[in-house]
Amino acid sequence: MPGVRLVHRSDRSGNSEETLLAGDVDVARSTLEQGRGLMFRRSIPDGYALVFPFDAPDTQWLHMLFVPFAIDALWVVDGEVRKTKRLAPFVGLGRGRADTVIELPAGAADEIAVGDEVRLVE
Repeated sequence: MPGVRLVHRSDRSGNSEETLLAGDVDVARSTLEQGRGLMFRRSIPDGYALVFPFDAPDTQWLHMLFVPFAIDALWVVDGEVRKTKRLAPFVGLGRGRADTVIELPAGAADEIAVGDEVRLVE
């Protein structure tokens, strides 16, 4: 999605500044895009995010079948991070309640905590 970025805001430090989490963002809107996710890719670059928007908060599952690299996953409701998890290559599995799920390169979410805000901006 051209011109879309993913930003992060944490108030834990008392600093409400936004930081860029990903400048290269794909949004998986169709059932096919969401089903494929990151499968069959060899890697993803630093600064990349794959975002899965859903109509309403519900339990959302992620699997790492045919994904040969680790990722960080965020489960988000109304822009607030509700869960983070590092998923291992090929065998990783995660679930959480979310209206948006975000997949990032492993390590990209190290500074993100439950309660932080993440959002897409144009």
